[in-house]
Amino acid sequence: MPNRLANETSPYLLQHADNPVDWWPWSPEAFAEARERGVPVHLSVGYSSCHWCHVLASESFEDELTAAYMNEHFVNIKVDREERPDVDAVYMEAVQAATGQGGWPMTVFMTADAEPFYFGTYFPPEPRQGMPSFMQVLEGVRTAWVGRPEEVAEVAQRIVRDLSGRELDYGKAGTPGPEELAEALLGLTREYDAVRGGFGGAPKFPPSMVLEFLLRHHARTGSEGALQMAADTCEAMARGGIYDQLGGGFARYSVDREWVVPHFEKMLYDNALLCRVYAHLWRATGSDLARRVALETADFMVRELRTDQGGFASALDADSEDPLTGEHVEGAYYAWTPAQLREVLGEDDGDLVAGYFGVTEEGTFEHGASVLQLPQDRPAVEAGRLAGIKERLLAARGRRPAPGRDDKIVAAWNGLAIAALAECGAYFERPDLVERATEAADLLVRVHMDGRARLSRTSKDGQVGTNDGVLEDYGDVAEGFLALASVTGEGVWLEFAGFLVDLVLDRFTAEDGSLYDTAHDAEKLIRRPQDPTDTAAPSGWTAAAGALLSYAAHTGSEAHRTAAERALGVVHALGPRVPRYIGHGLSVAEALLDGPREVAVVGHPEDPALALLHRTALLGTAPGAVVAVGLPRTADGAGGEFPLLAERTLVHDLPTAYVCRHFVCARPTTEPVELAEQLGGIRP
Repeated sequence: MPNRLANETSPYLLQHADNPVDWWPWSPEAFAEARERGVPVHLSVGYSSCHWCHVLASESFEDELTAAYMNEHFVNIKVDREERPDVDAVYMEAVQAATGQGGWPMTVFMTADAEPFYFGTYFPPEPRQGMPSFMQVLEGVRTAWVGRPEEVAEVAQRIVRDLSGRELDYGKAGTPGPEELAEALLGLTREYDAVRGGFGGAPKFPPSMVLEFLLRHHARTGSEGALQMAADTCEAMARGGIYDQLGGGFARYSVDREWVVPHFEKMLYDNALLCRVYAHLWRATGSDLARRVALETADFMVRELRTDQGGFASALDADSEDPLTGEHVEGAYYAWTPAQLREVLGEDDGDLVAGYFGVTEEGTFEHGASVLQLPQDRPAVEAGRLAGIKERLLAARGRRPAPGRDDKIVAAWNGLAIAALAECGAYFERPDLVERATEAADLLVRVHMDGRARLSRTSKDGQVGTNDGVLEDYGDVAEGFLALASVTGEGVWLEFAGFLVDLVLDRFTAEDGSLYDTAHDAEKLIRRPQDPTDTAAPSGWTAAAGALLSYAAHTGSEAHRTAAERALGVVHALGPRVPRYIGHGLSVAEALLDGPREVAVVGHPEDPALALLHRTALLGTAPGAVVAVGLPRTADGAGGEFPLLAERTLVHDLPTAYVCRHFVCARPTTEPVELAEQLGGIRP
C-alpha cells in the first residue's frame, strides 16, 4: 500500500511511495506526530539521480524488518534536496560540522522541534569498512533517546546554538578590486593540475564557474595564464570519459584525476553551465573543439532533457538496467567492450573505433568495459566515416535500457539553461536554440511565477510545486531572462528580470547588504540558511549579485548597483582565500571592474546590417557586458523597449552601436570591426 509520498510531485519522493517505510513529507504534521508519540524524527535527504540514495533504499528502506523498526520507533521524513535546498543546506551544515564531511544520502536524527542530534550519510545493511549498519544506527539512536533523554536534548540544543552563531558578516568587507582578483588567480594557479587540467585531485568536478572567471579575467587583463588554464581544462574534459562522446553532455564528475571514469548521472545545471563556458571559450579563441562541445551539449539538453511543457528536466540517472543481468548498475548505458563495438559495426569499423575512443580489452571501467574517450594518439578517421559510425553506435545504444529521468523542473536550473541556449543560438546562428530558451522562459512565467512575480521552486507535468523559490531561483532565472533580452531584443524579459531582482532587494537582503537563501517570510527553520559559496552551481548570493549588476547596467538603477556591490563583499573576503568555491562571485566581480559595459544597438529590424552589428555585440568578450537592441528610442520612451536605447540615433541612417562604461561612451560606430575592437572577441 503506498505511503504518504504517493501524493507528492517530486520524482524522488515518488520513488519511495511504495516503500514499507511510513514516510512523511517535510511538514508541520510530521513533527506534530513525533511530538505526540514521543519519538525522534529520522530525516532522509537525497535526490532522484543519486546512486547511493538508490542503494540505501534497496538495502534498507525496501526491507520489511528494517521498515517495521523505523515505523515503530521513529517518524520518518523524506526530503528531495532539489525541492527543498533550504532544508538540505541547514542540516548539511550540521552534518559537515559534526563529521567533517557530507553528501547524499544524508541521514539526520532530530527532536520534534527539528533540533538535530545525530548525523550520517549512507549506512550499509551490515557493518562495513568501519561503518555501523543502518539497523545498528537506528538501535543506537533509539537506545540513547529512551535511556539518556537529557543528554540527547543537551546535544541537540548545543548544535542549534552553534549553528545560530554562524551568521555571516560580509556586507562590510568592501568591494573586490584588482588586487583580490589577482590573488584569486594566484590561488587557483597553485591548485591547478598542469598535467590533467582542472583543480585538485580525485574525485574531480567540472570547475564551470572558475573557468568562467578565468575567461573573464583574461578578457579584462590579457592574462595568458588564465586563458591557458581554462582552455586546457576544457580540452581535457572534452576528451575524457566525463563527456559523452556519442550523445554530448557531461556527467556529474570524474572519479579519477584524469577525467576517465565518470559518475554517470547527468545534471541540467552542469550541462547548462558547461555549455555556456565552451561557447564563451569559442568566443574568446575561435576553438573548433569548444564550438563542437557547446553545440553538442546544447543539443543534448534539448534532445534528452526537454519536457513536453517546454522546460528542462533536472537530471538523468547514473544507473540503468544491464541487459545481460537485469540489474541496475552504474554506466550500463554508456560503457562498451571491443566485442560490443564489433557486433554493431563489424570487424573493421569496430577495431578502428576502439582505437579512436580508447576502448581496450582490459577496459577502463568495470567488467572489462570502457568509457569512450578521445585519446591524443587516436587514429585518424575521415569525418564522414566517423559521423556514420557514431550514428550507428547511438542507434545501438538507444536500444539499451535508458537511464531514468527526473522530470522535475527546477526554476534556477532552467534559468541557467535559458541563458546558455539563448547565447549558443545567437553565437552559432541556431535560431531553434533561441526558440527553446524562449519556450522555457515562457514556462517559468506561466507556471512558476505568481501574480506578484514570486517564484515557485519546482513544477512537474505543468503542475506547480508547493515549495517557494529560494534566492538561487531568483538570481538564476533573472540571469536567464536578461540573457534572453539581450539576444532577442524583447524588452519584456528585462521587465520580468526587474520584478525578480526587486524581490531580491525586498525579501532576501539584510540591512548590511548580505543575502539570505530564503525570503524573510519563508518557513522558519532552526537557522536561516545563508551560504555564499559556489558549489555545483552558483550560490544564490552570487547569482543574485550578478543579476543585480546586469539589471543596473541595463537600467542605470543606482539602488540595484549598490546592492550588487554590497553583496560582492563576500568575494572580497573569500576570493583570495578559497577561489575554487567562489568562482561565480569572482566572475561577477570581473564584470564590476570592467564596468560592465553597456551596449546599445539601434536600427531598423529589416536591415541585415542591424543583425550583423547585434551579433558582433553579443560576441564581445568584455566581462558581463549587457546588450540592448531595437529601434531608436526617443526621450519620451517611444519606439523602444530598453532604457539603454533612449535618445540613441542612427549615424548616416545606418544601424549604429553605442558602447559606454563608467559614465563615459565611446564614439558611436556603424562598423562591426570597430565594435569588435571596442568589446573584444572574434569578429563575425
